[in-house]
Amino acid sequence: QVQLMESGGGLVQAGGSLRLSCAASANIFSFVTMGWYRQALGKQRELVATTTRTGTTNYANSVKGRFTISRDNAKNTAYLQMNSLKPEDTAVYYCHAERVSSSSGYVPSVWGQGTQVTVSS
Repeated sequence: QVQLMESGGGLVQAGGSLRLSCAASANIFSFVTMGWYRQALGKQRELVATTTRTGTTNYANSVKGRFTISRDNAKNTAYLQMNSLKPEDTAVYYCHAERVSSSSGYVPSVWGQGTQVTVSS
């Protein structure tokens, strides 16, 4: 079973920083795109940032200049550095990988279980 495992969430004051990590299970060989999405209570899930295997990144306007996505292809791990956090960043953050190559074959999409980020004012 292919899995993504997030870590690094927690409670932080406004203006603070957190770093999220997303590690792929050992049976995942590679993936083309990895991204972070978030879902606040009562709202739809929204894109935060994505990165391709070649390093192309994309950010939601609401996080540009504050969040940075990166990945370590050798470790099949992605990171989301979040600075200058605001209360409106409070949400469950999900890791997502697209076009995954694994020991089980090709998997078009994989989601992590989510990690809670809470920003207090």
